[in-house]
Order: sequence, then C-alpha cells, then structure tokens
Amino acid sequence: MNIHFIAIGGSAMHNLALAMHHLGNKVTGSDDEIFEPSKSRLAKYGLLPEKICWSAKRITKDLDAIILGMHARANNPELQRAVKLGLKVYSYPEFIYEQSKDKTRVVIAGSHGKTTITSMILHVLKKLDKDFDYLVGAQIEGFETMVRLSDAPIIVLEGDEYLSSPIDRRPKFHLYDPQIALISGIAWDHVNVFPTWENYKEQFAKFIDDLKPQSQLVYCTADDTLSRMVGKRNSRIHKHPYETPENKIKDGRTTIIDGEKQYAISVFGDHNLQNMNGARIVCEQLGIQKDSFYEAISDFTGASRRLEEIARNEKCVVYKDFAHSPSKLSATVKAVKAQWVKRELVACMELHTFSSLTKKFLLEYKGAMEKADVAIVFYKEETIAHKKLDPISLDEVKAAFGRKDLLVYTKTDQILDDLKSRDWNEANLLLMSSGNFAGMDVDAFGKEIVKS
Repeated sequence: MNIHFIAIGGSAMHNLALAMHHLGNKVTGSDDEIFEPSKSRLAKYGLLPEKICWSAKRITKDLDAIILGMHARANNPELQRAVKLGLKVYSYPEFIYEQSKDKTRVVIAGSHGKTTITSMILHVLKKLDKDFDYLVGAQIEGFETMVRLSDAPIIVLEGDEYLSSPIDRRPKFHLYDPQIALISGIAWDHVNVFPTWENYKEQFAKFIDDLKPQSQLVYCTADDTLSRMVGKRNSRIHKHPYETPENKIKDGRTTIIDGEKQYAISVFGDHNLQNMNGARIVCEQLGIQKDSFYEAISDFTGASRRLEEIARNEKCVVYKDFAHSPSKLSATVKAVKAQWVKRELVACMELHTFSSLTKKFLLEYKGAMEKADVAIVFYKEETIAHKKLDPISLDEVKAAFGRKDLLVYTKTDQILDDLKSRDWNEANLLLMSSGNFAGMDVDAFGKEIVKS
C-alpha cells in the first residue's frame, strides 16, 4: 500500500507509520511540528518529512490511504485535497480495525489503568511465546514500537475514549468491535469533549451495549459506577468481575495469595493489583492458565511512567507516574504510602491537561492527595493562558484539593528549590505529571535526590 499520514509526529501515529513501514508499505507523512522521540524514530527509517509543514502537493491520486491524526485540524489543506480527490481517509483506530477484522480483538478500556493492563497482557503473551499484534499507549521495555501489525491471530488494543480524528467525533474504542473487552473503571475526564459526567459515562455504556452476543466483558467491581452499569446492560454477553486480590506486603515487596499458593510480583498498590487481576482474566480467555500467568508476570515492573521507579537508596525511593486525573492521582499516592507506611511521602503533581486546569473540573481533586505527608501542586500560568482558560489562583487550588497545608508553585525553580532543601532520610518522593514540570529532567533530578 501507498499510505500518507497527516500529523505523523503523534505518539500513536508515528508508531503506526513505523509498523506499516516494517510491513513493506510505502509510507509518507507530514506535520507542522515533530518532537522527540518521534523525530529520531521517524528519521531512523527515512520517514521524517523533509519539510515540517502542511502541503496539499503531497496528496496525489496514487495514494491508497490517508491516515488522519488528532493533531491536524478539519481545515487542513492536505485533508481537503484528499477529500477533493476522493481518497479514502481513515482515523488511526478505523485503520487499525480494518487491519484486524479477521483477528481475535481484545480491547482494554477505562479511565485509568488501561496502559498498564495492556502492557501486562503483552508482557505475559511475549514471555509465553504467543504470536500477537498490539496497540498500546506507552513505550514498553522489550517492544520496539507501540504498534505491531502482522498475520498474528490476536490483537490487543488499548481502547482510548478520546475522539478518533478531527472529522470523526466517535471515541476510539467504539471502532474496534472486540470479542474480549475489559473496563478498569470510569472517572470523568476529557471535559473539553465530554462536558458533563453523564455524557462521559454514556460512552462506556455504549461500548458495553455494542458488544456482540457471547462476547467476554471483564470489569472491576471496585468501581461502583461501573458495576451498576454492567449489571444493567447487555445480558447477551459473558461478564467476568474482578477486584483486588488477597496480598501481603513485606519489606516493600508485594506477594499475591491464592489459596495455598503465593506469587511474588514486582508491582504494588491496590490499583496495580486490580489491573493485574483483570489482565489475568483476559489472559485466561486467551487460553493461559493461572500458574503460567503469574510465572510470566512476576518480573513485570510497569509501563513507562506508570509508577516507575527512578532511583533508590537504603533510605529513599523516587517514583514518577503519568497520573494527572483525580482518580489516578489518589490511587498512586495511596499505593506508594501503603508500600512504605513508616516513611514520609512527599507527593508532587502537575496540573497540565485541559481538564485539570479547568476551574469546574479542578474541584474533582478534593481529597486526591490526602494520603501524602507533604502535598505539592505545580502549574504553569502560561499553560493556562495558552489553553485560553480562566486564570486560577493559588488559593483556588488549595481550596479545590481540600488541604490548607498544600504547597502550590507556578515556577519550576520553586519546586526544585523546595525538594532540594528537604531531608530524604526515611522519605520517598513521588512525581506525577503528564508533562515534565515545565522542563524538569525528572529522571536526572530523582537520581540527584538519592545521592544527596
């Protein structure tokens, strides 16, 4: 095929471009900005556009398909040219479905945990030498790309609820038509697209209703909203509930207890244990026995930036996490505190997404950092202005989180100075953001902390 990617620089888009290139297709692309690591990875295989710009001249009649990324706009000149020529324009989830119609499709959905659960399943399948394709939302150790397409009989897809493309307003996970599905939980997010909680929930209700008869649905009973929704909907499918498995913690190490058997694992926290239990049930639907699953998952340390350990010494551990929504934030803080009960926990988070910087949604963060001994929130005033949102004051942030002792900073130097001045003897640091605290080298800083 001769395929052109509009907005090739995106995380999922450039990985799909690489996957199609590896299959022997002719791949071209365009974008008005491309950052690392996309830039280097595209350049490595000769797929980096010569000029970083949009140009209708790139769109010719000999193209078999156009794949349109969310970064492009509906009035993009290349898109308009493709439509004028009558070329087939796909969103990337639509294209993924077309490439996997004859496979067993596994879709992992939910407001939180879907990247981790997908990564766990991929880790187990790989360890057990299964042949499979995949799409996951983070770089995983041992996997060169975040997308693989081949003639494998199975594909495991991270099912994002965000929009498919600028001209296709359907959530991505509505396009995959899975035979096996998992929902980890539902917590309001993406308020720029789903302005109310009811509207957001509707997307998951439709996902459940659209499952074909005899499909398998795995879901987390720890989420009351999800449990009620599943109980009321689609009696034609097989439903598999899961919860936090029995476990014990000793010397910072978690062990799963299953009857008389015990399985040591490398991740921790109720949220991660729930994720693992869901992944186990999905793998059972794919024919993998429980013992084989636990043996394979024992050395899984997490997806990139999902409660990832940066550095440690005898008295301090530094973690980073992608957590930014209230539910993710709360689960991550609780997990680290429970793992190291006797140590002080300094938790820092960045308000970075459109939702988190919206005054109405900010109120959803109340109590999200209550388990932290020291809670710090950072946001960049310039980011709020760039997103054209109403300004937020430090007092409004403190009130939203419900902590009078909350420390709120708007400059990177402020948070760096604070953390450098602290005593890290018997104290852990947790850094949470979907950004990078406006330029902080998080990994380097974490290593500096444990050396001090």
